[in-house]
Amino acid sequence: MPPISTENLLSTLRWRYATKAFDASRTIPAETWDALEESLVLTPSSFGLQPWKFLVITSPEVKARLRPHCWNQSQVTDCSHLVVLCAKQEMDAAYVDRFIASAAAARGAPVEALKGYRDIIAASVLDGGSIAAMLPEWAARQAYIALGQFMLAAALAEVDTCPMEGFVPDALNAELGLPERGLRAVVLCPAGYRSPEDKYAAAPKVRWSATEVIEHL
Repeated sequence: MPPISTENLLSTLRWRYATKAFDASRTIPAETWDALEESLVLTPSSFGLQPWKFLVITSPEVKARLRPHCWNQSQVTDCSHLVVLCAKQEMDAAYVDRFIASAAAARGAPVEALKGYRDIIAASVLDGGSIAAMLPEWAARQAYIALGQFMLAAALAEVDTCPMEGFVPDALNAELGLPERGLRAVVLCPAGYRSPEDKYAAAPKVRWSATEVIEHL
């Protein structure tokens, strides 16, 4: 597969913006959405542990229930698909062992051959490990990696997105029954197609120059 040209890559990134108004009459085609879901699945994570769950909400009723918990922002109800990126709040040995078994099966290796890898993971994320003490925060950071990958994949498919931290966590978590599942909503990402009336679509991007934010050592 040939690489995307640098011109097309930068053009796509300049086209993308945090969509303020979606066209509620347009729905992302199933084939396109399937690819965007796969982009979430393919997101890299620390140790490959994937400490997340992605809730994809298309039900108008559910979106309407969530909107009051999201500062009444219209993107929540007008988007085609609303993605709630959730982080696991705890991790136990059973989860690690299931991951190791999955890795062994995917690579055609015996589980025993991955014992060293399993021990490294366990020493970090299970009781007493350096990550264990901050696991919810660590998992939230992993979810943001997924957000970035999803937004780029969407832009390449000419689908609009809007990352949103503007919501009331406790209320939204309770509405979706997340605490009972050991999950917490970290960030939302409505996806769909921009409204032709969204004045921000053509607004120039405001960014520091490369010389301001990048240093070569």
